[in-house]
Amino acid sequence: MATIAIYSLKGGVGKTTLAVNLAHAAATVSQRRTLLWDLDPQAGASFVLGAEGGVTPARALFAKTAAPDSLARETLYPNLHLIAADPSLRGLDRLFMEVGKRRRLAKLIDGLAAQYDRVLLDCPPGLTETSEQVMRAANIIIVPVIPSPLSQRAFDAVVAHIDRLPGRRAAILPIHMMVDRRRSIHRAAIDAHPDWPIVPMTSALEAMASERAAIGAFAPRSPGAAAIAHLWTGIERRLARGA
Repeated sequence: MATIAIYSLKGGVGKTTLAVNLAHAAATVSQRRTLLWDLDPQAGASFVLGAEGGVTPARALFAKTAAPDSLARETLYPNLHLIAADPSLRGLDRLFMEVGKRRRLAKLIDGLAAQYDRVLLDCPPGLTETSEQVMRAANIIIVPVIPSPLSQRAFDAVVAHIDRLPGRRAAILPIHMMVDRRRSIHRAAIDAHPDWPIVPMTSALEAMASERAAIGAFAPRSPGAAAIAHLWTGIERRLARGA
């Protein structure tokens, strides 16, 4: 099993869009038993996949009053399960501080190894105790970066923070997200980092929230769907090499 975190210090960079589509690609392109774990209290990924919380609050998993597999539910897509987010996750940072377990998330994920091949984490933005837990649990941290100075600055801060962490460090994979090659600032950013994968700005990606579906499901022949499938194939290659 491998754990892939989709994380950004900055909001509004397409993080949830990337998380939902990569999870769908893992389940459909690679035929992996896939779990998307929504850790963001805004619950965007849960909304898109049609499951916004349940009777048991999502926070209960970390308080050890519920097991992760008890909250995992099927989605419309074969091989793809979801642990939905809800507002109870707003207090997750405080809970992590109270329990004092630096690898609580990692151990919960380890307990899912018999059920899933790939666990993807849709993470809340910011450098918080939750993000620290994510960085200890992930094999790869995927960071969406809009081609702009502020987004690049946020990415540099993430890299600097991870470099300071003790012990094993997850591999970092930056993604140029929402790219519009007609814009000179976008072209300049791509020229500065030509090896970063690119996900273009497309109307189909923007329509995900209204369609409440992954782009590969409702627009499988679109440039956005092709970019996501290509990106996921590259991630699988990295995992095969040990990230």
